[in-house]
Amino acid sequence: KSFTMRFASTLAAAVALTSSTVSAFVAPSTSISTTATTTHLKMSEVEQPDVSAYMTGARPEGTENYIMQQTMVRVKDPKASLDFYCNVLGFKLLMYREFPQWEFNVYFVAPIADASTIPEDEDGRWAMCMNTPGCLELTWNYGSEKEDAKYVYNTGNGDSTGTSDGQKIKGGFGHIGITVPNVYRACERFKEMGCDFHKSPNGGGMKGLAFIKDPDGYLVEILPQGKMVPEAIDCMGVAA
Repeated sequence: KSFTMRFASTLAAAVALTSSTVSAFVAPSTSISTTATTTHLKMSEVEQPDVSAYMTGARPEGTENYIMQQTMVRVKDPKASLDFYCNVLGFKLLMYREFPQWEFNVYFVAPIADASTIPEDEDGRWAMCMNTPGCLELTWNYGSEKEDAKYVYNTGNGDSTGTSDGQKIKGGFGHIGITVPNVYRACERFKEMGCDFHKSPNGGGMKGLAFIKDPDGYLVEILPQGKMVPEAIDCMGVAA
């Protein structure tokens, strides 16, 4: 098949997970509808921007050593979040700082292959953290762990948490994502560890990827490090 045909086939297999949570593999300007026997792909009539120039050439002068170092999310209970990111996803705590005068702490986690490389002194941890791409900064505001609600912070995905009128909002944040050697084996492990699934690997129209929730309800996308190859049955018993 040509690239265009393969791309169209991939898009045709995808459906929105919810009205507000869509994988990056579905173009936001593409409308997809399905029936039991046919799939209809309707391309948007909106003029698409030419973004090819952003994929080539040298970085602008002065930015050569810039690093995409962190994404920050607020968490209700730091221990529960660290348990999830370190014991479930396999990250390591690189560095943390306590600010009792302002009643918050920050914890930086990242998928470090060898924990023995993490320095023992604070200055060394700071230096390693600030030079490690893709860290997640977990911010804990004192007292949030005592709130009765399961979720304290809005996740951005059509979520009503924290709104004054109880209505869902159109949030901008979607999810973070990790890649794994095998999505199906990883999700079997996540299920055994009691994770909440937003989408199992065979759920919805796009097969071979999953979404799980962290303790605060933030979505974590699980993608393969190679091709998305569906398996007959996933960890939740859903057929491909």
